[in-house]
Amino acid sequence: MSSPSPLSAVPPTETPTGLGVDVGGTGVKVGLVDLARGELIGDRLVRPTPQPATPDAVAALIREMVAEFDWRGPVGVALPSVIHEGVARIAHNIDHSWIGCDVVDLFDRYLPGRTVLMLNDADAAGLTEVHYGAGEGVDGLVILLTFGTGIGSALLLDGRLLPNTEFGHLMVEDIAGRGFDEAEHLASASVRARDGLSFEEWAPHVSNVLRAIEDLLWPRAFVLGGGVSEAADQWFPLLENRTPVRAAVRRGDAGIIGAALYAAGHSGLLDLGRVLPDVGV
Repeated sequence: MSSPSPLSAVPPTETPTGLGVDVGGTGVKVGLVDLARGELIGDRLVRPTPQPATPDAVAALIREMVAEFDWRGPVGVALPSVIHEGVARIAHNIDHSWIGCDVVDLFDRYLPGRTVLMLNDADAAGLTEVHYGAGEGVDGLVILLTFGTGIGSALLLDGRLLPNTEFGHLMVEDIAGRGFDEAEHLASASVRARDGLSFEEWAPHVSNVLRAIEDLLWPRAFVLGGGVSEAADQWFPLLENRTPVRAAVRRGDAGIIGAALYAAGHSGLLDLGRVLPDVGV
């Protein structure tokens, strides 16, 4: 079964719209999204992430930013954390006080009376790429990996998100024979920058991580994102894994778009069938 498209879920005369928020370590981005095309409507709003990036400080900033939009519908929020049963379990590039935070209660307090849905930021990017980007139309299993400070991941089967994967923490054998380490300690973009590796020197480490994942899951396609994907033509040909690799196409807007899609699907604004996990994943 191919991945369902939001285009088939709405009458052709209507343009479903959503609002998405993408929380990053340096900036918080908010934008209105045309959910038929998976594109931003107008300019996105960007503000520096509060320092320290505590739950209350970030939620207060999101409240201010959302108020600048003429929007009364559901709000999707992509967070750099695993969201499990409505609670943030880890904290990547945000304050550690997020760990154990009840994010449902948090946004009930800061956006009362609003429908707010939260998910992991890599999961939001994965939804975007499967419904509007490089993974659209791929049957079976698609795995998105984002290469940045670490390695983020999203797992989607026939368009359905299996949330909160952390393949960046998969233990992989180092190609140099130094033993085993986490995938993101061997092949993230930050490791490449830190060690001054050329694409020729870095690509074997990425191939090794991809092979470790595909030996376990046998995906139909990898979608690779992060800033380094903009130079895909320079290093994709150097990869030596067996699964087809595609470059993410939505990049900096993927978190906003995916968060808006997630919120619209769960609130009934958009009928996506059964491709989304239950709320409070």
